[in-house]
Amino acid sequence: LPPDVESFRAEQVVWGIVAGLGGTAVAALVWARGRGTVVPLVLLVLCAVGSCIVARDQMLTRAARRREERILQEFPTVAELLALAVGAGEGATGALERVCRLSQGELSGELRRCLADARAGANLPTALEGLAGRTGLMSLARFVDGIVVAVERGTPLADVLRSQAQDVREAGRRAVMEEGGRKEIAMMVPVVFLVLPVTVLFAVYPGFT
Repeated sequence: LPPDVESFRAEQVVWGIVAGLGGTAVAALVWARGRGTVVPLVLLVLCAVGSCIVARDQMLTRAARRREERILQEFPTVAELLALAVGAGEGATGALERVCRLSQGELSGELRRCLADARAGANLPTALEGLAGRTGLMSLARFVDGIVVAVERGTPLADVLRSQAQDVREAGRRAVMEEGGRKEIAMMVPVVFLVLPVTVLFAVYPGFT
């Protein structure tokens, strides 16, 4: 999103006001029926306001996390396309333009923004460093550093791009394995607390009867 902190804070205030009005309506209804006291009803309104303000912030955090996941999913393919374009004789800027024409997604949009910055007067390394700063992903920052070093020193860019794509694929594979390990532990909870007690009950109950 555009870096407009004031508008986001205003959205949080609006969410808090709406939650406060809703909580006040519920509190007034409970008070009218004579089923509540002042302190719990005030706490209800305050909790509603605070919960909605925090919920808006959490929604933004989840949206940013999902966007980072999509960028990481697109990154290896985009890096390999860039490597193919550079290997075919394109320069760094030409390869970026070709990949941006042929691809869609979050990372392609960021690369288009880099090209727009480069056309506006910034050199390509500076525009790419701006991409790394906007996303905040370490793998993408290493990717940008590799491109910047290759452009400035004249090292083979295609090899750098292929190695970066391979590194990201390995990182994604490790992340999937770690997520699988966490899911395996979570799957033990219903087995231990639901399936196993029922099995023991079926085994022991006939003896009691």
